[in-house]
Amino acid sequence: MFKYIVKRLLISIVILIGVSLIVYTLVRMMPMNYVQTKYAGQIANGSVQQEDIDRFLDLYGLNDSIIVGYLKWLGGLVTGNLGNSFKYRAPVGQVIADNMWISFAIALVATILQFLISIPLGITSATHQYSVRDYTVTVFTMIGLSFPTFFFAAIVIRIFGVQLGWLPVSGLVDTSVDYAMTFSGQMTKFGDMLIHLIMPIGVSVILSIGGLMRYTRTNTLEVLNADYIRTARAKGLSEHTVIYKHAFRNTLIPLATLMAGILPGLFGGMMITEEVFAIDGIGRLAYKALVEGDIPFVMGYNMFLAVLTIIGTLLSDIMYAIVDPRVKLTK
Repeated sequence: MFKYIVKRLLISIVILIGVSLIVYTLVRMMPMNYVQTKYAGQIANGSVQQEDIDRFLDLYGLNDSIIVGYLKWLGGLVTGNLGNSFKYRAPVGQVIADNMWISFAIALVATILQFLISIPLGITSATHQYSVRDYTVTVFTMIGLSFPTFFFAAIVIRIFGVQLGWLPVSGLVDTSVDYAMTFSGQMTKFGDMLIHLIMPIGVSVILSIGGLMRYTRTNTLEVLNADYIRTARAKGLSEHTVIYKHAFRNTLIPLATLMAGILPGLFGGMMITEEVFAIDGIGRLAYKALVEGDIPFVMGYNMFLAVLTIIGTLLSDIMYAIVDPRVKLTK
């Protein structure tokens, strides 16, 4: 396994370089660069002249060719320097570290709820195949899979935030309230934050349970047709024991592959959800940086996600080998 891990890590370096080159090229090929976006109004009314634009382009390194600019960025990366964000005027690593934790908290709660809801739904759907329960769960999950995030979030905001007025529609806390720096004041702030996060987390969970539920249902149906399940039933074991002691354990084995997507999802933020609900997590910051052509931050953020994806994939392979001894990591 050690040789396998070392080989995968070496291959990952090549993959990261390829990913970084593609991302950098795409960002540099955007119709508008950071200078043109930031000074669009001044350029339109003539208060910023061409020589000023050229000076700004030189300042931000946007006059360099794509290859030269990429090599400069790569040289900084090798020395551990991701550069300074154009938009946020701070080191990219610091901006990511300071803002990813709220995204992590939201994604962690949403992921836990997703598993707690999806797996039981998938199992009950499989054990009652072609029943009313199965069709009901399938329709519900397919609706969740079909809705775009921004569309479903807008519906939720309109119903529960605007029409009913039950929940706040944006932000993390009520900005009109000055919370005291006492224990009771901070607990009040924490409670307000929880209320603000009900809709974002709810939208994320509802839209994500469909895929995992269908995945669990398919795996459970395959396991229920296995010979050892028929043997267990022939021995007179109760259906509950057959399902949750024998079938359930083997159903979880393929779910280990989901580790590859969980890790970047936890730390990378939910870009659309955070933007719709105006939550300043890492996903929303990345969206704003991308729109304005903030190359250092876009590059740092995407490399952060790429590294997490590679680590998640490696952990997924290792976990799969652990839960299923038949799998050997030899290539």
